[in-house]
Amino acid sequence: MQQNKPNSEDVLTQCKKSGLRRTKALQCLVETLLTKDSPMTLAELAEHPDLADICDRATVFRLLQRLIEKGIIRRLGLHERAAYFTLLIPGRHQDFLICTSCGDIEPIKAACPVHALEKEIATKTGYANLYHELEFFGTCPQCC
Repeated sequence: MQQNKPNSEDVLTQCKKSGLRRTKALQCLVETLLTKDSPMTLAELAEHPDLADICDRATVFRLLQRLIEKGIIRRLGLHERAAYFTLLIPGRHQDFLICTSCGDIEPIKAACPVHALEKEIATKTGYANLYHELEFFGTCPQCC
């Protein structure tokens, strides 16, 4: 599990290359996501002081949808619960634990066992740029 911490300019450059226009709202959203080590909900993002001062919840939602479509952020969570969002950082891979009772999400602090399988699949199939997203579901210690 690599922990490369990009700066906002790296991510904004990636956004521009993906065809997104750099706006104050986009810049603030990226900077907000970079400040947290864990995924954030739409409500947490929309209520963050830096974003709340310049755009409404609907704007944040539309930005998140565009960033998902461009492969810049990842949506996590149980379908019937609030979604969580986290940046997809090139060179950094993160898997998550999701509590099926309270919906809490936390990063897994262990090496990903799927990387070797991913390389084997790429070699055998010829697929390029192969990646995976791994989420484990269970009951957290607070809910047990």
